[in-house]
Amino acid sequence: MGEARTSFFSDAKLGPEGGYRDRWVRVETKPIPFYFPNWPSRVEAARLHDLHHIVAGYETDWPGEAEIAAWEIASGCSQYYAAWILNLGAFGAGLVIAPKRLFRAFLRGRHVETNLYKSGFDESRLNDITVGMLRDQLGLDVPISSPRPADTALFALWCIPSILSWLLVPLLTAILFWLIVRWKFRTA
Repeated sequence: MGEARTSFFSDAKLGPEGGYRDRWVRVETKPIPFYFPNWPSRVEAARLHDLHHIVAGYETDWPGEAEIAAWEIASGCSQYYAAWILNLGAFGAGLVIAPKRLFRAFLRGRHVETNLYKSGFDESRLNDITVGMLRDQLGLDVPISSPRPADTALFALWCIPSILSWLLVPLLTAILFWLIVRWKFRTA
């Protein structure tokens, strides 16, 4: 796992330590990148999220981030609130850019035995465990079955908060614009 994570960091251009010590997280959105603070709770969740990427095989491009978000939401993010929040945003983006892949990843997450948010992971074990061993531990090799009505209903329910999370962006932009204009006219 240690070698796999090092390769993952390199391939995703996250730096040798995955960006865990950086003050800001850069999200590549064309044409303008988006930045947000790299809070300790986000780092704690990202350490497990990155391992999920490796063992589940999802890329770090936008469709891959949507897939891992759906997989993590479906399998549960436990007490990792930063994971819940960030995954809702990626889930919402996935509804637009890769809805079929999003649904397949959600189904896969519904049928795994556990994930690292629930079971935890001691990073000192990175060089003692293989990707295959961790895949087996999480039950990732189980074939995806046909969706049950409960799976479809739960997916539809998760669509609601993920869409609502994206509605906050134009609202916050409008508020910021209003504050700037108000400030500009007060100082003029």
